[in-house]
Amino acid sequence: MFLENTVKSNEQFGWIEVICGSMFSGKTEELIRRLKRAQFAKQKIEIFKPAIDLRYDDELVTSHDQNQIPSTPVPAAANIPILADGCDVVGIDEAQFFDDEIVKVCNDLANAGVRVIVAGLDMDFQGNPFGPMPALMATAEYVTKVHAICTRTGGLANHSFRTSENDSIVLLGEKESYEPLSRAAFYKANKQKTKDKE
Repeated sequence: MFLENTVKSNEQFGWIEVICGSMFSGKTEELIRRLKRAQFAKQKIEIFKPAIDLRYDDELVTSHDQNQIPSTPVPAAANIPILADGCDVVGIDEAQFFDDEIVKVCNDLANAGVRVIVAGLDMDFQGNPFGPMPALMATAEYVTKVHAICTRTGGLANHSFRTSENDSIVLLGEKESYEPLSRAAFYKANKQKTKDKE
């Protein structure tokens, strides 16, 4: 279990926490949990999400379990520093959909004394590293990888298998478009998908 860094020193430096994993692994749930704890501690927080993510609500970060927290949708990472001015804690959901500028933004915020909590998919539907997530994980002090349950084996799932025929990298969807799979199940499912196309 992740424990917040509670050490206060004279240095005004923050840190970056990354929560990553597949679809349905509880990334947003964990992000919301950490942000609500910071709120309870009377810290000033601000939450951001990419403006393209309209799955549940325009201005709420919402987990698959319908747990919610108010957020500010932004079209690009460059908007975040201005809106986060004076915050103790900044939360960012669906970080994989942001441009590469998100890495600099998160590091600049941490260097200015802000605790930055980022959640996002570490791999796309093809099993490749997703957008800026690898760079965020590399520069973060803390990385938490969460897992879903494989719908085919019952084991731990770390892949988001796309069940639809859409091949674009960015496809916002839920259970109608994605299925959490283990490595073995993902490999077999992709092999079958390729065979079906032939």
